[in-house]
Amino acid sequence: MSALEHDRTAPRRAVDPPRALADFDLVCLSHLRWDFVYQRPQHLLSRCARARRVFFVEEPVRGDALPRLECSRRDCGVTVVVPHLPPDLDEDETEMVLRCLVDDLIGSQRLGNYVLWYYTPMALGFTRHLQPAATVYDCMDELSGFWGAPRALGERERDLLRSADLVFTGGRSLYEAKRALRPSAHLFPSSIDAPHFRQARAVQPEPCDQAELGRPRLGYFGVIDERLDLELLAAAAELRPGFTFVMVGPVAKIDRAALPHRPNIHYLGQKPYAELPAYIAGWDVALMPFARNDSTRFISPTKTPEYLASGRPVVSTSIRDVVEPYGREGLVAIADTPAEFVAAVDRALEQSRRAEWLQRVDAFLARGSWDHTWAQMESLIAAAVRANRAGGISKVGPCSTT
Repeated sequence: MSALEHDRTAPRRAVDPPRALADFDLVCLSHLRWDFVYQRPQHLLSRCARARRVFFVEEPVRGDALPRLECSRRDCGVTVVVPHLPPDLDEDETEMVLRCLVDDLIGSQRLGNYVLWYYTPMALGFTRHLQPAATVYDCMDELSGFWGAPRALGERERDLLRSADLVFTGGRSLYEAKRALRPSAHLFPSSIDAPHFRQARAVQPEPCDQAELGRPRLGYFGVIDERLDLELLAAAAELRPGFTFVMVGPVAKIDRAALPHRPNIHYLGQKPYAELPAYIAGWDVALMPFARNDSTRFISPTKTPEYLASGRPVVSTSIRDVVEPYGREGLVAIADTPAEFVAAVDRALEQSRRAEWLQRVDAFLARGSWDHTWAQMESLIAAAVRANRAGGISKVGPCSTT
């Protein structure tokens, strides 16, 4: 089964007409910043905002003397909500204040019929009392495997997996891991905004900070954090001093001093989503040098189909959700040791059957899109809202037993 398709083991539902699907607002509770990296939440919720109000509640910022909410509406229609808290609150006080702020948001916006959408189970600490029309947990990462994960995360996720009306998972590995607590979870792997990234197949204006870099260029875009194998990157750069390694993205959770610094490794920083095709157009090979550790055990990188849509050959380490199906289909080269990795890059640079490979890439990517993924999710949510309403269910927060 394609990793871009909805899980065929789950029952299919017909997509309802738009009028029937618009009868709820949505409040998302996230550990991610909306303006950080454009990924799964932004793709899905910007589509959700085409038909309803969407409020994206970020983790709090500390430093203000008095608690407050900062709300700002993005061009896509999503309202980003940033809680500002005093700096000296302990954990219990933080959750108490956040509970009041979320209540203020729901009251001031007159949110009567709303869906709660969780990206972080930690938000249960200040939302258990709410009465949403339905509750969704979109599990896009195994957060307990990340550095600095809160101690309460595992227990709260178990609560959310048991009680949410719907559980979506962002990759097959996560889906298989979460089915033990939620057999009815739905598999929705990373989809693709193919037209956006296909721009990289045509000549693009060269970004100024990349224009003078040597060729061949090997590129990566995404967060630079503990999920990357920095030793592999350093060793590959040393093995191929004539290659240029371009790293596009913010550095997070690791000390910049720990990054490998070689004459042929260039860190260009975070770039807007709209500019990524211009950068990729100047690469010869796209890289996914992920480490194999707890933080990558269940990842399903969104950048895999994005790289492929860009028309660039891809070399990745053996991340499970990349090996299956992309490696098995011969769309991505898999290599783990430095010697294997640079050898795979060498072969990619010499790729002689590019037209045939691109045909297979396009056929594969045609199986899924973010529009299609959101339409399926929206239909499932609308059905859950209607079922709760018809059953006269007054949900006492997402941690109630259903």
